[in-house]
Amino acid sequence: MAKRTKMKGKKKNSFTGGRVNKKKSKQNKVKKNKSSGRKRKFSMRISEKKYKELVNKKKSHKRLTKEQKKDLDDALYYKYCKCLYSFEKKDNQKGFPICMKSIYKNRDIVPPFGASLNCKKVFKK
Repeated sequence: MAKRTKMKGKKKNSFTGGRVNKKKSKQNKVKKNKSSGRKRKFSMRISEKKYKELVNKKKSHKRLTKEQKKDLDDALYYKYCKCLYSFEKKDNQKGFPICMKSIYKNRDIVPPFGASLNCKKVFKK
């Protein structure tokens, strides 16, 4: 039988070489708002006819290009903000659910997150 020798205070290292990635401690980072800094004109960028075509395509589950999706999303958001502004003029706070249902929910379209909060940030009025 072979005798085992005791290593005093030393452990065998399983590290074979290479670069070691040290974990950096997480610092408290300040989150910045993602705003473009420029507000855009309060108008719909596409015609009413093209808007209706895009909505009908979306309802019938036909494929839209990226540009068409962007145009449709912008137009829907414009319509939603316009609806909210009309309720604001009347000093009626019940406009949020009415506008959301009429613009997005009745068409089975998922509304953007925080849509009502961003109207004043996005559009000049």
